[in-house]
Amino acid sequence: MTQDPGGQDPGGQDPATQDPTAQDPTAQDPPPTALFDRRTRDAAAERPFRGSGRTARRPNIVFILADDLGWGDLGCFGSLHNRTPSLDALASQGLRFTHGYATSATCSPTRLGLYTGRYPGRLTAGLEEPLGTRDEHHGIPADHPTLPSLLVDVGYRTAMIGKWHCGWLPWFSPLKAGFQTFYGNLDGAVDYFGHFDTSGQPDLWDGEEPVTEQGYYTEIIGRHAAAYIREAGDDPFYLQVNFTGAHWPWEGPDDEELSRHIADEPADTHEESLRRLFHADGGSLAKYGEMVAALDASIGEVLAALDAKGLRENTIVVFASDNGGERWAFMWPFVGEKGDLEEGGIRVPLIIVRWPAVIDAGQVSDLPNATFDWTATLLDAAGATPDADHPLDGTSLLGWLTGTQGAPQRDLLWRTREQGAVRRGHYKLLVDRHGHSVWHNLFGTDGRPSYRLFDLSADGREKADVADQRPGLVAELKAVWRSFDEELLPYPDASAWDASADGASSRGASTSGRSTPGQSTLGRSTPGRSTTGGQCPGLPD
Repeated sequence: MTQDPGGQDPGGQDPATQDPTAQDPTAQDPPPTALFDRRTRDAAAERPFRGSGRTARRPNIVFILADDLGWGDLGCFGSLHNRTPSLDALASQGLRFTHGYATSATCSPTRLGLYTGRYPGRLTAGLEEPLGTRDEHHGIPADHPTLPSLLVDVGYRTAMIGKWHCGWLPWFSPLKAGFQTFYGNLDGAVDYFGHFDTSGQPDLWDGEEPVTEQGYYTEIIGRHAAAYIREAGDDPFYLQVNFTGAHWPWEGPDDEELSRHIADEPADTHEESLRRLFHADGGSLAKYGEMVAALDASIGEVLAALDAKGLRENTIVVFASDNGGERWAFMWPFVGEKGDLEEGGIRVPLIIVRWPAVIDAGQVSDLPNATFDWTATLLDAAGATPDADHPLDGTSLLGWLTGTQGAPQRDLLWRTREQGAVRRGHYKLLVDRHGHSVWHNLFGTDGRPSYRLFDLSADGREKADVADQRPGLVAELKAVWRSFDEELLPYPDASAWDASADGASSRGASTSGRSTPGQSTLGRSTPGRSTTGGQCPGLPD
């Protein structure tokens, strides 16, 4: 039986107490001043996932990625404040995952994982959390196969609208990574009206040519994505739609004057420009709600374009966030946020919907899966073959979705500069490279790495460490973690955080995107720039 993070069956409400609108996800919500958990209305209509047994011809693909959206920021995931009718309806039309994960706890590594289908730590660019160095070493190499390039090889048209954040011109761009069309920004953040980036420079591009366009960036992305769909020809297409909502700065659709205030004087340094865009003195729950509502409305525009074109039946639509939220986001019941490997930093609202040809509507699943699993799944659905020299780390879920195979059994793994994690079944080993909690120090970790084990089926908040109850499992997962850590590229100055207190070390190596024992071609790092998970480069700790 599928359970929500708190261990309660989302469909277990007493029928006598169900809201009368439970079968209608588009029913009118209460006034914004009322606290109302829409899961009590919508989840009663969900049923545990079961493969339909159907297959289909090569689908169109629309992958929609939100930025820094928290686990509970959608109505269908428990938001008490945000209005998200488009995404709530989307959840009711397909399959909602309650244990969907980002490949990383920060934005650029997750994007690298999605496009390559591999752990971000296999590339130099994936070692920055988030990516900030602008040089020829930090991006997706032009000769590295990607989801879009492999789809082009089997006849798909490919396009990206919105945020790239996988390397800068002249060395890297979406057009150099397999996308045939690009309209959007290259940096990790832009002002919503001025469209300037963290260095204070204009950052809006049509292909590799700078352009200007007036308007709120969330709406611009939605408008261009919908236009691409309306102009679609007969060939199947893959459209990547990357919103910057609900990432800082905290600007809603009516905040053009606020945008001008943020950029009222030219910044003297990159750090000063970044501080302004980071908007530490701005935002509120209400403002964040405006940004999420704008995101939802623009997604609704994209979905409406699919319907108007008659493409709903055989189009796969995937929606996810690139990592957990921060500041104003809602992650309950989890702890941690963007940058952390606690559940709040990596468990995200993940929905796969709008493939009626294969997936029945109104379903929910607690199958653990991560962003790069969808790389493998989408390639599989399109009939594309992964590159043998760059084997995928993600696992295709297509057989499970169609009901021809059982659920995949494998470990999910994460690594950041400060933490590591392994999830096996409903257990999760959390590795802190340095003991930092007062309670850990009290019990003798003395700053050494700590290994904690949690049963996520009973303890989504990761508070009850059951490591002493399952020593054998802890030993197994520690060994898996150490092997994984050593396989990836080393972080710069990796000696500062040896992976264990009992002999394991942090080593790695690289060729162009592949790890090879005893060899390293690690690129340069930026002096003075923090790459610690959860910290923004150039900002105070």
